[in-house]
Amino acid sequence: MSRAQTEYLARRSRHQKQVRVFRALLLLLFLALWEITASLELIDSFIFSSPTLIVSCLISMAKNGSLFYHTGVTLLETLLSFSLVIAVSLAAALLLWSNKTLFEILEPFLVMLNSLPKSALAPILIVWLGNQMRTIVIAAISVSLFGAILTLYTGFSQTDPDKIKLIYSLGGSGKDVLTKVLLPASVPLIISNMKVNAGLCLVGVIIGEFLSSKAGLGYLIIYSSQVFQMTLMVTSIVILCLVSMVLYQAITLLEKKIR
Repeated sequence: MSRAQTEYLARRSRHQKQVRVFRALLLLLFLALWEITASLELIDSFIFSSPTLIVSCLISMAKNGSLFYHTGVTLLETLLSFSLVIAVSLAAALLLWSNKTLFEILEPFLVMLNSLPKSALAPILIVWLGNQMRTIVIAAISVSLFGAILTLYTGFSQTDPDKIKLIYSLGGSGKDVLTKVLLPASVPLIISNMKVNAGLCLVGVIIGEFLSSKAGLGYLIIYSSQVFQMTLMVTSIVILCLVSMVLYQAITLLEKKIR
């Protein structure tokens, strides 16, 4: 590498380290202020809890196994719904891209279903499917599926038409267009869509667990709010934040590996 390239990489590395340091300092500052205000009784620790109480609750949950059980249930439901959303939305978007007439017919219905508040669907799903895991998974799928289809279709439609014409002019088939032009050009879009859908599926799972579950982080949040165990509720929310961060980082690592 040239001297300019080396200096650029060094500056980039320093910048990334500074960002990580400032992130850590910001988090530590927030936790310190939270703990201090709770200790000085500037805020009510019974209502707002505190970092030390949350750590104590986490240790207690880890000892009795409830931490791993409830987190595992929510994570399983999220991964199931996320996998189905990615597979179904990709297949549906490809089908609509290959048949413009079909998209013109279905577009208003997709827009309507995407705009519909999904929390309104959850009660009727419970009546139709019962109080079980598949109800929660379907509720999570309904949150992100229709938006994912529309996003992927829009991205597919913006593929360079000249490249598609070139494939056909060289004797290529529709399969060649799909594997050599459309999908390779859409990898950033698909990865970006996965990042969004991971969070949306987690939101859908929590909505479902609020209404019909006997386990999971959503169940813990509702239960703890009903019995006024506020530390347990805040701890469950903290675990939920950690789960969402892990899912996002996993997709980011996948993105780096693919690129």
